[in-house]
Amino acid sequence: MPFSAQELSNIANSALDYYFDRGRVKSQSLQNKPLLKALDEKAKTFPGGKEFISLAVKGEYSGSLDGYSHDDEVSYYNPANIKRLNYPWYEHHIGLEITLTELKNDGISVVDSMNGASVSEHSEREMTMLAGILDDKLEDMAESYDRGLNSLLWGDGTSDAQAIAGIRALLLEDPTSGSTGGLSRSAHSWWRNLALTNSNNNTDITGSTSDGGALPRAMQSAYRQARRYGGNPNLWLAGSDFIDQLEKELRANGTYTQDGFNSRAKTEVGMADITFKGNRINYDPTLDDISKSKYCYAIDTDAIFLDYMEGEKMKRHSPARPHDVYVMFRAMTTTGALVARQLNSSIIFELD
Repeated sequence: MPFSAQELSNIANSALDYYFDRGRVKSQSLQNKPLLKALDEKAKTFPGGKEFISLAVKGEYSGSLDGYSHDDEVSYYNPANIKRLNYPWYEHHIGLEITLTELKNDGISVVDSMNGASVSEHSEREMTMLAGILDDKLEDMAESYDRGLNSLLWGDGTSDAQAIAGIRALLLEDPTSGSTGGLSRSAHSWWRNLALTNSNNNTDITGSTSDGGALPRAMQSAYRQARRYGGNPNLWLAGSDFIDQLEKELRANGTYTQDGFNSRAKTEVGMADITFKGNRINYDPTLDDISKSKYCYAIDTDAIFLDYMEGEKMKRHSPARPHDVYVMFRAMTTTGALVARQLNSSIIFELD
């Protein structure tokens, strides 16, 4: 099968007739992914199971303490308040194909052409190799995997019915209806995240520098409620508009230095990264990308976490090539789910 125009262009841009920055391809569009980084670092594993990750939670207590005297009758009760959560796990795949001709253009020969188990570089390859095609394709695959998983983790579960449901499927702007993990939020008030949003009874925050700043006061009040039941919102991710307003309110109410602008030392106009209760408020570019630049998510990562099937995180595959084409295949699969075992310890803030 002939090369497509894109494949021919890729080879041409990597060959000897175009010389710039030998051996390196400088990406222009890599973004930080703090949600993916934080959740992946604290991910858990589960051994398997037919179709669900199942957890038990409890929010109601039905016993009562009554007074009595002498031979007054007393009552007994049998508690039955455990609720069961079920999260389906999902399988994910990303695959790459590379023609052996492309590798030859890169000065590389495949030793075992059945599955591409090993490759060897030609002698004096560096004389013709200016941008490693194989390295570039593998880097492209790794970054595409990260971008795809990050997008899913910020999603609401509607983009792909066979893929992981993200943080916006667990933490809702209106947490009073529907269900999470199969448990009704409307029937159980304790099974809801905190939400200072327009969708939740118009409780979104109107920015103001007066009285110490509207955002810091709202954050302090909501944080107190998130700690009420033993939670700890420790991952704070915000869009650019939210951070801009927060910086504006802090500048309007803060004290710069003892000398002010007359300091003999340099005058620093920049502001350090903002923290709240020791937790850095991270700018997450993905919130801007999904039109959530006025939002901040404060997530309890002990209560909401990635759960990978044991041995199935970023599992590498080298499929055998078909007998009639000289193409090398590489693939990676991941099986898991995003799981919540407590919701009332996480918060969504929305700036009006």
